[in-house]
Amino acid sequence: MAIGLMNVIGSATSCCVTAGAKTSVSNIIMSVTVMVTLLFLMPVFQYTPNVVLGAIIVTAVNGLIDIAAACQIWKIDKFDFVVMLCAFFGVILVSVQDGLAIVVGFQVLDNDAVDGQVGISIFKILLQVTRPKTLVLGNIPGTDIFRNLHHYKEAMRIPGVFILSIEAPINFANTTYLKERLFSALSSS
Repeated sequence: MAIGLMNVIGSATSCCVTAGAKTSVSNIIMSVTVMVTLLFLMPVFQYTPNVVLGAIIVTAVNGLIDIAAACQIWKIDKFDFVVMLCAFFGVILVSVQDGLAIVVGFQVLDNDAVDGQVGISIFKILLQVTRPKTLVLGNIPGTDIFRNLHHYKEAMRIPGVFILSIEAPINFANTTYLKERLFSALSSS
């Protein structure tokens, strides 16, 4: 219990963790090892070629790329897939900060200045707010359940009744779009 508590507190204060040590001598050995490495072994790493460092980084990053998850995102939401690709290529081609800033919403020009360029994620949120998803619902016979007519073939319209489900709050930003959707749905029914 003491070692676990020490690891939790140590992780919050930038200490090295001790895995399964039985006595406090392990802390002395660990601190001496870190000190010797920093004092005497760091100059050895100065001559490590950039190609070797690049190979180490590529090997470490290889486990971070999940193609199956990307395919799953493609199946679920195409726009989220585009956001994911923008983040991926932004981080690889530009920098970590700018690549993530493109997706989050603001491009950081330097450490202190923020430019108010609207990013892809904010664009997606605005798109969802101003153009909410609308569904025409029908009743599943023999039940009190109403479902999307396009996804449930057994759902049927109730004669003389038109049910439109709006999957977002109605506000000033989407009223014009919702009016157009309502009139087009009524005229097609």
